[in-house]
Amino acid sequence: MKTIDLLWLTTEGSEPHWPLGGVWACAPDPAAIHQTLDELLSGSDSDGVLFWDPTLGPPEPSTVLSAARRPGDLWHAGLRMGMAGLPRLLDTVHPTWMLACDPDPETEATSWRLSLRACLTSTDVLRRMGGPRRELSTLEGASLELGHRYVTRGVLTRHLPRLVPKRIAAAKLPLEDEARFILYRCGRRWAAWALMRAAVAGFFPVRECLRHWRRLRRSRRPAEPAPYRDRGSATSVPQRPAAVSVLIPTLDRYPYLEVLLDQMRRQTVAPLEILVIDQTPTERRRDLAAQFSDLPLKVLLRDRPGQCSSRNSGLQEARGEHILFLDDDDEIAPDLIARHLASLERFGAEASSGVAEEVGAGSLPEGFRLLRSSDVFPTNNTLLTKPTLSRSGLFDLAYERGARADGDLGMRIYLSGALMVLDPGISVLHHHAPSGGLRRHRARVVTYASSRRRLWHRHIPAPTEIYLTRRYFGPRQVREKLWLSALGTFRLHRGGIRRALKLATGALLLPLTVWQIRQSCRRADAMAREYPRIPEMDPGGS
Repeated sequence: MKTIDLLWLTTEGSEPHWPLGGVWACAPDPAAIHQTLDELLSGSDSDGVLFWDPTLGPPEPSTVLSAARRPGDLWHAGLRMGMAGLPRLLDTVHPTWMLACDPDPETEATSWRLSLRACLTSTDVLRRMGGPRRELSTLEGASLELGHRYVTRGVLTRHLPRLVPKRIAAAKLPLEDEARFILYRCGRRWAAWALMRAAVAGFFPVRECLRHWRRLRRSRRPAEPAPYRDRGSATSVPQRPAAVSVLIPTLDRYPYLEVLLDQMRRQTVAPLEILVIDQTPTERRRDLAAQFSDLPLKVLLRDRPGQCSSRNSGLQEARGEHILFLDDDDEIAPDLIARHLASLERFGAEASSGVAEEVGAGSLPEGFRLLRSSDVFPTNNTLLTKPTLSRSGLFDLAYERGARADGDLGMRIYLSGALMVLDPGISVLHHHAPSGGLRRHRARVVTYASSRRRLWHRHIPAPTEIYLTRRYFGPRQVREKLWLSALGTFRLHRGGIRRALKLATGALLLPLTVWQIRQSCRRADAMAREYPRIPEMDPGGS
């Protein structure tokens, strides 16, 4: 950015000297800011807009210019401005969403919980994604709705603590804005659910929840803006392709693995090395090194299977500047490595995640068709820098034979401040092999996707999933997560008679569901007494 206009959030006193662009003064409320932005965007050709509260003192131009050179599209200091944890009603809808777990306010990190009292963004973002909604009653409510809208539609929003000189007290949000946020960002049904849960759980008084539902029930959810970026990544090979170590654990899946290794031969950016961690029983092992002697293949043999210890052993052996995680039942395109490296270079990111086209699962959900800040860390299609792992640590051994090891590592990488990008243009075909892998330990017998397609499948949170939730979220989020898990056993992604049958099945099995969830909670409690056990990354490799 070369020119940056200042939106001075007061109508009192004189306007400050601002050498980077024009100064526009307005009252610090959503309607006034909305009107002023309309005038600014039609009458200014500046590259960016700095929203600023005068109580913070005059903004420092050099700090603002430095922020504009950081990776991202929008930079703010919302967590230092007391926006962490808001709105509270989001806990009833997405209680364990990765991006709802706030990084440390003193860490530069991805965060949508921005405050328009200290926020810098490009005019292109404002023109294409819209400004604050005037219907919100407070600047804090409008800031949160705008931040959530931006991050979910592909704007890379980053929290920069050094943008403001001091930290201020926690902000407060009226229930009116809490409820309107859920209505606008999640829809009418979720707004009704959130207000009901807020009343039952005592977040807000019952009478107040009923009063606001009467106000909002006839309100309409605004149309979502188009995605900020087109689907698909740059395909050009970076000027200096980095050395990439490919990490593939395998267990009794040689037919799938051999297809993947054959596809590695055709990568437009050749890997430095391919590390296969083979946990197949000795009597059934194959000589992969001889079969693929033309590849830079290194096979690490392990007699005791375990997804975390096997990946950790491979990571400690890795010599590349970057690590590419794949599953042994993936199929990949020839430019997979090139696309990941191009994504890191394009966004200044430290982790690039792609998507998995699941065999037999239908089309991807909308959120996985948008190029955006990543809230997932799929270990079957992610490339990241080795120093990122040095900051976060390796896989927690708590997940050795259970699900969500990738979610735990992804959460630690996100909280460390790394910029993680999800690019749906970087795709693998994932076969979900019917045997081997975690299925050897009876993990992933029933998946979330299968529970929404089949009458008798119920996705009960595993102990490792509850363990993860308790590690990073508070008791309220854990409770809401378990509520949603139980209610999810009634849902089916089909209509008509099958949906009615699913409701009946869920009701019939509800006592068993509750018992199973309680058993998972007890096992998670036991895990919490023994774990975490997270090895550190050897920065030198082998």
